[in-house]
Amino acid sequence: MSNLDLKTQSGTSGKPVRTRTPSHPIFESLDLFQGHQKITIIHQGQEYTLQVTRQEKLLLTK
Repeated sequence: MSNLDLKTQSGTSGKPVRTRTPSHPIFESLDLFQGHQKITIIHQGQEYTLQVTRQEKLLLTK
C-alpha cells in the first residue's frame, strides 16, 4: 500500500465508498519550484539541491 490511508465512508447509495486521506502533507512540485528548474532545501543545516531533469524527473543531491 502507498503512503495514503484508505478510509471507508458511507455514500448516498448506502454502500461504502473508499477515499484516500494522506498521512503526510502533499505539495505540488509547481508550488515548490515556482517556475525554476532548481531549488535548495536546508535540512538540519545541510544544503540539498532538488532539480527537474530534462526528462522531467526529480533529482535530489547533497
